[in-house]
Amino acid sequence: MRQDAADERSDLLELPPADAEALLRAHFAARGQPGYRTRQTLTWLYERDAMSFDEMSDLPAGERAALQDTFRLSTPVLARAARSTDGTVKHLWQLTDHELIESVLIPSRDRLTLCISSQAGCAMACTFCATGWSGYRRQLTAGEIVAQFRGARRYAVEHDMGPITNVVFMGMGEPLMNRRHVFAALTLLNAAYGLGARRITISTVGVVPGILELAERPEQFRLAVSLHAPTHELRQEIVPIEKKHPLPELMDALRRFEEAGGRRITFEYVMIDGFNDAPEHARALVTLIRGFPSHVNLIPYNPIPGPDWKTSKPAAMQRFQRVLEDSGIAATIRTPRGKDIAAACGQLRAEHAVKPPRPYVELTRRRKMEEV
Repeated sequence: MRQDAADERSDLLELPPADAEALLRAHFAARGQPGYRTRQTLTWLYERDAMSFDEMSDLPAGERAALQDTFRLSTPVLARAARSTDGTVKHLWQLTDHELIESVLIPSRDRLTLCISSQAGCAMACTFCATGWSGYRRQLTAGEIVAQFRGARRYAVEHDMGPITNVVFMGMGEPLMNRRHVFAALTLLNAAYGLGARRITISTVGVVPGILELAERPEQFRLAVSLHAPTHELRQEIVPIEKKHPLPELMDALRRFEEAGGRRITFEYVMIDGFNDAPEHARALVTLIRGFPSHVNLIPYNPIPGPDWKTSKPAAMQRFQRVLEDSGIAATIRTPRGKDIAAACGQLRAEHAVKPPRPYVELTRRRKMEEV
């Protein structure tokens, strides 16, 4: 339970823009204030990333105090900012109930991508993922999701990193297991903060109902699917949801998503030495995704406590990539970013946990997936 659960003030950061504007307009009218106070406040919210009402310096002190009494802002505390030698910046945010979540700024030649979290922890129990170290805690609200964007954007401006051009829901948690708040956050990022839908990507391990709901939305949001194995038998060894939504069902849902708007799908594939990186696995992957307008990201495995796995050798990854490309499927071997700052999902949070994480094998045995 969040500490602010009893706080009945509306969180302006998680309201649809039209609702926030209507509430503010009514608030200022009731106080006899001119109409432009609403526009001033919205500018501080959506353009200047104010972390508190006190920062809204062009509003009279009395009006700032009245806003504070009536409304609230989701403003997590920055517990730590770590900057890598490659320019990657990882933020560890502390929420009002002291839960810790992560976001990552990833600069490249022509873009600045923000990777954000949708849950505190994760209940999906994928056996290769560091986020599961300390288990699932709770869903994030839309305000807490958007607050990561606002905080990271403010940091980027203050440190001359340029504007955030892309957002990916690839941080802690499974976004499509938190559809209510994630979908609200998508609307906010697109409508309130002006981020184009095609610049927002939602990553999922294969939550079929969520994929189908996302396909019904009119905006052209992108989708990334964490496959990690090309067959049902192999995938269920590392991705537990495969037992509930097996590959044939998942691929049918992806066809529905693609047909809804012709949106290219990215397939994520973690490369584990001797497990899923052989040429026959690559050929099976070709058979599975042939016909989709897609791109495959080959991700070097990041070792975690528990499984006795190693990262695929460079030669094996290159052979895998060639099989895909020779079949007409675009594939990229992703370059690890921020290794010197524990930038993989869940690592920085685990380092700052008060108690050391439980053994990973125990986690995967006992934890149950939360349903929405």
